[in-house]
Amino acid sequence: MKETICTIPINDIFEVKEGCPFCRMYDMLENQYATFITGSAMMDPETRVATNEKGFCKKHFQKITQVGKRLPNALILQTHMQKILEDYFPKNTHSKPDKKKLQALQDMQHTCYICDRIQHDVEHFLRTVFKEWETNPQFRKTYQEQEFICLDHYRMVSAISLKGVPAKHQADFHQDTADLAKKQLQLLIEDTTHFCKMFDYQSRGMDWGNSRDAIERDLRFLAGIPLPEEPKPEE
Repeated sequence: MKETICTIPINDIFEVKEGCPFCRMYDMLENQYATFITGSAMMDPETRVATNEKGFCKKHFQKITQVGKRLPNALILQTHMQKILEDYFPKNTHSKPDKKKLQALQDMQHTCYICDRIQHDVEHFLRTVFKEWETNPQFRKTYQEQEFICLDHYRMVSAISLKGVPAKHQADFHQDTADLAKKQLQLLIEDTTHFCKMFDYQSRGMDWGNSRDAIERDLRFLAGIPLPEEPKPEE
């Protein structure tokens, strides 16, 4: 099937077949938005209004400082903090706490400009994934050949597919998706069980097999934590 502007990024993501494809999708979008915000969009009024109001989650505060230069980050942070001062702090500190302002501050602290943009884009990408899986046999095969789908993205993709995949295809799509997550979960349970067994004195001298980095792979599946460059050696 001929590639389009919509399918090219999806095909690039799924072509890798290493790790969770939806984690790769998130990583791609995070890098794009962190670069965009601290680069070409830094002086865009509409973007700055949004970042001033929403700010970023802890992960994406760290991301923009890793990706962008110090001056753009300082400008973004300065206007965001000014917005916080104006909107959530009392003019007169000799007063009782304002419950509405405190609640509004709490709400703001749970918003993130990058998270919101990624969520919008992921839903758009998923519509393309669903359509490609439904109509393109080669893509369906590529989907089935992924290494695994992590726990969080198994839940997310399965839930959104209830509306995004035609009813007649939902069971088959869910089977492909669930198989990728379930097989990985079963493998991790086996490797983690073997890792624990290796600390029994009766296992001395036995082969560790693929269990040495079981903990790190567990965390990648359960929480999306990237694998370190080198697995932690056994104690």
